Amino acid sequence: MVKAEARVIGIDDGPFIKRKQKKVLLVGVVTRGAREIDGILSDSATVDGTDSTTIIARMVNRSKFKSQLKAILLHGVAVGGFNVIDLQKLNNLTKRPIIVVVRNYPDFASIFRALRMLKKKKALALIKKLPPPVKVGQIYVQYVGTDLETVKGILKITTLRAFIPEPLRIAHIIAAGIIKGESRGRA
Repeated sequence: MVKAEARVIGIDDGPFIKRKQKKVLLVGVVTRGAREIDGILSDSATVDGTDSTTIIARMVNRSKFKSQLKAILLHGVAVGGFNVIDLQKLNNLTKRPIIVVVRNYPDFASIFRALRMLKKKKALALIKKLPPPVKVGQIYVQYVGTDLETVKGILKITTLRAFIPEPLRIAHIIAAGIIKGESRGRA
């Protein structure tokens, strides 16, 4: 059973505003359940690069909150376009369960086609080795370093009004507000 006040971090990337943008903002929001924000972390990753796993691990591992974190929530398996996160490596580097949350089942055929076209062999291999998405309520999840019952418990305590857990929803709003000057849209 997951305690209602369990701390988690939700990490999302900022939107693209420039065509030739080289870096993308990453925002992490640490919450206690769905009701209290305990902290904000930030860093940046390379657009379509290969550094997302190490950047996110560094964000978490350097944080004063790390020892209290029960899980790392990610909004999708990539940041900055096709900078694919190696979930198993991130779990190994942080020693924390990783839970990926998306609204819709990924269109793997289109993703694989795009990665082949861009000659992103490493990103393609990472996505192919991911566990398949599982529907939980109105969202899909992929997870490493935990079990489905714990994932459901974490989603239950972190989801307040929408289908997306609050730490991810808030990270999305903050990242968009910083990059665009005002947030809009949904996580």
